[in-house]
Amino acid sequence: MHRRAIDVQVFARDDGLFEVEARLTDTKSRDIPLAGATRKAGEPVHDMLLQLVVDRQLNIVAAGSETRWMPYPGACDQHGNAYATLVGLNLMQGFRLGVKERLAGIKGCTHLTELCQVLPTAVIQAFAGVVLDTREGDSATGQPPFQLDKCHALRTDGDNVRIYYPRWYRAPAASS
Repeated sequence: MHRRAIDVQVFARDDGLFEVEARLTDTKSRDIPLAGATRKAGEPVHDMLLQLVVDRQLNIVAAGSETRWMPYPGACDQHGNAYATLVGLNLMQGFRLGVKERLAGIKGCTHLTELCQVLPTAVIQAFAGVVLDTREGDSATGQPPFQLDKCHALRTDGDNVRIYYPRWYRAPAASS
């Protein structure tokens, strides 16, 4: 009946920054009436693009959006440069709350704002092992690799950390 595709790609630039392209596409498997016309099966209902430029610390230094297909041309694509307000946010520190404060409701497009939610983990995946040290952490500060204690599989008192990150393993606290 309905397909939503989300695609995020991250590209390294020659200047040390990174371009992030996140795309959301909705299609239907049948013709549907839409804004006084018929949208044919397989034609996008939505085709939207978020574009970011981020630095090595995951700070957003440039941002924008493009709405290619929409239900209401002349309205859906008239949110101005709302997504430029992402500049200054950090993908690892308060990003989702910042998006909500800056773009919730009528301040932006529901679909583009929702697309923002996948950006932190997608960019972290791109940076893992290249920008972010996923093996040893920061020896200068004694900080473990960023991903430890961020999900249940990589809890510092769990078997995966004991096996794959033994330096950072901490035995479970004894239960009383």
